Amino acid sequence: MPREIMTVAEMTAADRAAVALGVPISTLMERAGLAVAEAVRTRFSHRSVVIWCGPGDNGGDGYVAARLLRRKGWSVRVEVSAPPATDAARRAAARWKGETGPLSPEPSQADIYIDALFGAGLSRPLEGDVARLARASTLLNKPVIAIDVPSGVSGDTGRALGETAFRADLTVTFHRRKLAHCLMDGRAYCGEVVVADIGLAAAERESALHENTPELWEARFPWPALDAHKHRRGRLKVVSGDAWNTGAARLAARGGLRVGAGVVSILSPLNALAVNAAHLEAVMLAPFEGEADLQTAGEGADAVVVGPAGGVGDTTIRNVFALARTGAALVVDADALTSFRHDPGALFSALDRDDVLTPHPGEFERVFPGLLGESAERVAATREAARRAGAVVLLKGPDTVVAAPDGRAAISLNGSPWLATAGSGDVLAGFIGGLIAQGMESFEAACAGAWIHAECGRAHGPGLISEDLPNLAPAVLARLLARRPVLARAGLASPR
Repeated sequence: MPREIMTVAEMTAADRAAVALGVPISTLMERAGLAVAEAVRTRFSHRSVVIWCGPGDNGGDGYVAARLLRRKGWSVRVEVSAPPATDAARRAAARWKGETGPLSPEPSQADIYIDALFGAGLSRPLEGDVARLARASTLLNKPVIAIDVPSGVSGDTGRALGETAFRADLTVTFHRRKLAHCLMDGRAYCGEVVVADIGLAAAERESALHENTPELWEARFPWPALDAHKHRRGRLKVVSGDAWNTGAARLAARGGLRVGAGVVSILSPLNALAVNAAHLEAVMLAPFEGEADLQTAGEGADAVVVGPAGGVGDTTIRNVFALARTGAALVVDADALTSFRHDPGALFSALDRDDVLTPHPGEFERVFPGLLGESAERVAATREAARRAGAVVLLKGPDTVVAAPDGRAAISLNGSPWLATAGSGDVLAGFIGGLIAQGMESFEAACAGAWIHAECGRAHGPGLISEDLPNLAPAVLARLLARRPVLARAGLASPR
C-alpha cells in the first residue's frame, strides 16, 4: 500500500477522528510513549536518560516513555519546561513517580536525551531556557531522540521556526511521516525516522501526497508480456545537440533503452550525425534539418526527450513546438527549459498533462520565477508549478518532488549524493521517457524513474559517473521484478 505523507493539520484531524471513533487521547498517548520507549530499548543498552517534557501532549508522550523505561530498570530523570497543560498530559505526569526537576538551559549529565518539549504543531520560535538548551544540545556528543519532530522545527516545512532548533539522531513519529521527515531541511534535523503505529488506521483518509516507493506505482510498471516485441515495448526518441554537444542525448537514450523501451532513436542534426553514429549500437539514429524535418522525424514516437545539451535559444524553442505537434509525450529537460526563461507561458501552451518537466532548482526558478521562494516548501511549489504548466513537474534534489496537475505528489526519500555528477539528470530524463514510451502514466513514470535513478546511485556509491547509471538499472529492475513473484515465475505477463 502506498505510504502517505501527512501535514500537521491532517495529523491533527486523524487524532480527532480516532477520538470520535472511541479511542481516548490518553490511550493514544500510552501507545506513543510505548513506541518511544521501545525504539530506545531496541537501539541502546541500559543507560541514564534525561527526558525534556513540555506542557502539551508531546510532553505527555515523554512522561509515558519515562515511566515505561524506568519500569524496565533504566535510570530516568524528567526535566519540565512548564507544567502539563492538557488533561492527557496531566494524567501521564501524575503516573510518573520518578525523579523530576526544572528544565536547565544546559544539558544535565546523562547518556541519552529525549526531546518531548513540542510536537510538529509548534508555530513559534523557541524562547528562553528552551532556546538556550537547543543551542547547547547541538554540542552534545551523545544521542538525542525527538518525539514527533525535533522541537523548534516546523512539521510542515522541516525548517527551524527561529534561530535555533533541536537536532536529533533519531525521531519517533506516529501513524505517518510528516513533511518535516521527508524534505531535506527537516531530514537534517530529524536523523533516523521511525514511524510507529498507534492505532489511527481506522481514521485515515485518502491522501494526495505519498512517499515515492514502489508501492506507489509498481502495480502499473510496464513489464513486457510473453508475446512482446520491440514495437510493443514502446518507441522513444531523444533530440541530440550539435556536433560538440551530443553526449547528453546518448546518455538519455541509453537510459531509456535500459529501462525497457523497445526502440530508441536519437534525432540528430546533420552536423552531429558522424559523432553520434560512431558511438551508437542498439540505439538508432535519424537525421533532421530544421523544425519541420524534426516534426516528421519525431512522428511515430510514444515519447520524446528534448533538451539535454540541445542549446539555449530560438532553435530549441521551435523544436519543442514541432515535437508537441507530433502527439508524443514530451520529457522537457535542461536547455529546453532554460530556452523559455523569458516566456514560460509559451512553453506551457505547448504542453499537456502527459508531458513531464524535469528541472533542477535553477531551471525551476527560470520557468517558475519566484515560486520556490514564495512557497512554504518544495511540495507546494512543485504542485503549483504542475498546475500552471498543465503537466507533470519533477523538481530534482536530494528530496526530489514529483507533482501532477491534479494535485497528486510524491517525495523521494532514497536520494543519493553520488548522483551529483554531470549527466546524471540526462539519464533520469531517459528513464522517464522510456517508461512513458512503454505506456506508463506520466506521473507514475516520473516517480518510478526517479526511484530507479536513486537506487542506481546508491548501488554504485563512490566514484559514480553518469555513464555507469544505465548499466546499473538492470539489477534494480530485477529487484523490482522479484517483488512480484507471480510475474517472475511466469516469465512475465504485463499488468498493463
